[in-house]
Amino acid sequence: MTDTELQRVSTGTAGLDRVTDGGVIAERTYVLSGPAGSGKTLLALSFLAATPDDETALLINLEEDIDDMRRNAAQLGIDLSAVEIRDLSPTASTFTEEGTYDMFEPDEVESGTFRETVREAVADVSPDRVVVDPITQLHYLTPDTYQFRQQVLGLSRFLTDRAATVVLTAQDSDHVPVEDLQFVTDGHIVLDPTGPVDRVDVPKLRGSGTLPGDHAYRIDDDGVTVYPALGPGDRTVEPDMETVTTGVDALDELLGGGLERGTTTVVAGPTGVGKTTLATQFASAAAARGERTVLYLFEERWPSFRRRSEALGIPVVEMQAEGLLEVVEVEPLRYSPQEFAAQVQSAVEDRGAEVVGVDGITGYQLTLQGQQDRLTQELHALCRYLNNAGVTTILTDETDGVTGEFSATDSGVSYIVDTILFVRYVEVGGEIRKAAGVLKKRTSGFERALREFEIGADGIELGEPMRGLQGILTGSPQIVDDEG
Repeated sequence: MTDTELQRVSTGTAGLDRVTDGGVIAERTYVLSGPAGSGKTLLALSFLAATPDDETALLINLEEDIDDMRRNAAQLGIDLSAVEIRDLSPTASTFTEEGTYDMFEPDEVESGTFRETVREAVADVSPDRVVVDPITQLHYLTPDTYQFRQQVLGLSRFLTDRAATVVLTAQDSDHVPVEDLQFVTDGHIVLDPTGPVDRVDVPKLRGSGTLPGDHAYRIDDDGVTVYPALGPGDRTVEPDMETVTTGVDALDELLGGGLERGTTTVVAGPTGVGKTTLATQFASAAAARGERTVLYLFEERWPSFRRRSEALGIPVVEMQAEGLLEVVEVEPLRYSPQEFAAQVQSAVEDRGAEVVGVDGITGYQLTLQGQQDRLTQELHALCRYLNNAGVTTILTDETDGVTGEFSATDSGVSYIVDTILFVRYVEVGGEIRKAAGVLKKRTSGFERALREFEIGADGIELGEPMRGLQGILTGSPQIVDDEG
């Protein structure tokens, strides 16, 4: 293998392979660090379990009870049956027998029990993958930090010279700073479960680029799953900017003919004004054209959504049965933005979604777990990815206030989207009415007038342009003389 022919080795975790641009580089050494309980051992065991059938794997265990490790791994679907394990973890006799010294007798330390165990295992197994868990335990068998570095460097060279790819797990502490290991290894993977979202970072990967951004991970019954930050991706579809109908003639007229494929539209307005109904209408029209559509509900449950849609003549159940429409309830407090992005990416790349709706941005904000300053960044990445994939995107955004000062959107996403369609309440002669208009459309012209907007038994209805009123955007328009 030459430097121009770098072989990649899967980390055993698909998301981490994406972050590392296809996996770590073979025959090198990597340190995997994080605090206690962060998932270091599970991620390292996934690396071993992913060893191909024609290769071998070796685990040098220095800490955890090996039976507990096997049980925990099996419960998460990690199969260690093909992994050779050499166990140097403390046993009960370490405590009960007199004359013990930490894990080893002083003369055992001097004679290099650890080194001998590694040499024998390598001679027996000829491993292609090796994990030492945790390497920081070796620090207690060496007299000082310099000797610890030398031991790790020697171990690394011994294993990689024999064509092994090595992962060393490490828990950062004042006594054993991980920085000491970074200097003598080829890469560093960091697990950080201390924030609102569990994060994984790869600050160093010698000889390779990594995927930028904030990456998340989760440990559940399926093991460790890494959710890479969603990048814009390469443009896979050149949009033809074909204008397609919304399914409502008057709405098409307001929008200058309809919506363009591959663009992003936000439907904005206060609570209860009809944003979700508009988004559902767009999704229904797309499904009626035979376009696979996915609508994510952040703020409404499926039963109420189904009843309301069917009452308006939008056959969501029928379209779901035909496989044209997929409605997904999202509980935002259960997900990070990266996890939701992974769902969307799967819908596009695995199920061929051509239209994606997010209802609504206010609910989506809850996935940020208090990091509201990241909203525009996360939405920008999501919308840019969908745009580059040729997907038509519909967002709904709730604005504050029923009437009063006009605001296009309250979430700062105006610059992201191609079209802003707003609906707002107005008070005319003591009666609450609704007005709809288009504030922005990058891809074509649009009607500048406002139209009265209603949702009736037959669905969405728009009246003629409201030309006899002025000050509609204030919420309290005044009747004007047409001749004036």
